[in-house]
Formats: sequence, C-alpha cells, structure tokens
Amino acid sequence: MRLEDVRLRYGRSGPWVLRGVTARLDPGEVAVVLGRNGAGKSTLLQLCAGVLRPARGRVVDRPRHVGWVPERFPADQPCTVTRYLTAMGRVAGLGRADTDRAVDRWTDRLGLTPFREVRLPDLSKGTAQKVGLAQAMLRTPGLLVLDEPWEGLDSAARGLVPELIDEVLADGGAVLVSDHRGETVRLPGARHWTVADGLVTEEAASGDGAVAVVEVAVPAARVAGTVARLRADGHHILRVREPATPPTPVLVPPTPVPSSSVADPSAGRPGAPATGGPAGAAEPSVGVPPPDSGSTVDPARSGRPGEVAR
Repeated sequence: MRLEDVRLRYGRSGPWVLRGVTARLDPGEVAVVLGRNGAGKSTLLQLCAGVLRPARGRVVDRPRHVGWVPERFPADQPCTVTRYLTAMGRVAGLGRADTDRAVDRWTDRLGLTPFREVRLPDLSKGTAQKVGLAQAMLRTPGLLVLDEPWEGLDSAARGLVPELIDEVLADGGAVLVSDHRGETVRLPGARHWTVADGLVTEEAASGDGAVAVVEVAVPAARVAGTVARLRADGHHILRVREPATPPTPVLVPPTPVPSSSVADPSAGRPGAPATGGPAGAAEPSVGVPPPDSGSTVDPARSGRPGEVAR
C-alpha cells in the first residue's frame, strides 16, 4: 500500500490535518503510528483503512480485505454480539457456513462466548473492544488497521493482540497500529511513523539489525505462559510447533522353531523308538516294565538284555 502526496482537512476552509504525506507499507510489515494527541494519527489510520478519502493525492495498492478496529467501538447498535458478527461476516464476503465457523472461533478465542446473546449497548468498554477485534479478524485481512487496540482490554486480551498481528504478518498481510501505552514494545522489528505538523516521518532503523533465531523446547503445559513472557520481553515469536509425539516402539515376536528341526540325539541308532507322544514325555525302555508293576531287574542274573527276574 502506498500513500502518494496525500492531503486531508475537515471542511473546505479547515486547516490541513495531513499535507503531502507520502509513505509505503509492504506485505509482511508492521508500522507503529506515533504522535501527540490531535496530531492526526487517527486520521491517517482511517485514510489507510479506507474509512476516509483524501482531499488530494491518493492511496494505491490497498489490499482488498481490510480489518479496521477504531479506538472507540460503535456499540450503540440494537443487536446482539452474534447477530452483529454474523452480519459483518457476510459483509466481508463469507458464506453462511464460513461465517458461522468464524464467529464461533473468534468469540471463543476472545472470551466472548458468555456475551453472544447480549446487546452491544449493554457491553462494557473492554468487551465491546473485543467484539471490534473479532469483526476485524472474521476474514483474514490483507491490511489490519488498529487504533489504540489495547485500550480497555484486560491483561489476557492485551497479550492476545500481538498474536493477532503475528498471524496477519505470517499470512503476508500488513499492519498499522497506534499506541500511547507503550504496548508496541512487544512488536520488535516494527517500523515507526511519527505524525507531526501534518507530515509523516519515519524513524531511522538502528544500526544493529542482526537477529538470531533461538529454538526453545518447553513442556506442552507451559507453552502459553512461555510465549506470553517472551513477547512481554520484546521477542518476536516466529511459530509454535505442535507437541512432538515419541515414536511407538514396534515389538517383533520371536520366530518359533519347528519341532521337526530339533535334533533327536537318539536318531540314527539301531532300535531307537519312534517319538510320537507328547513333547517332553519320557519313553520307557523296550522290554522293561514300568516302575509301578512291582517287578525288579536283577543285573546279576540277567544273561540277556531285558530279562526279568521273577
């Protein structure tokens, strides 16, 4: 997206709020808009989002899908959270089924599920701001414009904003965000545009642009807390992998040895009996009664093998 000699004023005779603004924001980039109150930050953001049209100059190459979150969400609308988000999904070009899935996803992710049937005017400022974030993300935007998005949010939701920004950037989108709370310290690598006297100037990048990538493995139960602490310290989270699953060991059963392959020590001897009984059963000697018959063998009188004394 490019701003080419953009000028804007409110009313034909009013002072120029922006005069001769030229800037460029490429896909995958995030720019933080800075400046004192009344300098024209919100005006610049609305121009980039397409809410306002410049009096002179032009805005070109604006992505087709723009997510716009104003500083004050217009909550004075007589509809429930679900009805509003469903209507915004259809305006964004989503089909009915895709709209329903997107509404379910973002109300759950932003903690809006208990408020789905609450009318917008009955919401607190922070909850209404979450609805504004949800409607901007129903369809992944090519340009996300956030005007003081942290205002009124609880700590959990404030930590979620950098995640949304990271997701838009990862999908090849661009992000413009204003901030007076110092929350954008969580966006390392962001460009800085300063609005003053109707002009936009960019802070020169520091000379130390070297970046190192460190891979850290943590227990799955501690992923959310670790990511939040890293972002709070100003680190950029590239991605979070799914928990690794150790490979399941494959147990190979032992190969059974056929009984016919076991050598019989008596095989090959003349007169060796055939083994046809149960495995491991002892075979009686030929001509010798079993021990329970009451007969005994007298070796001294036996002249012939197998002779039994009576």
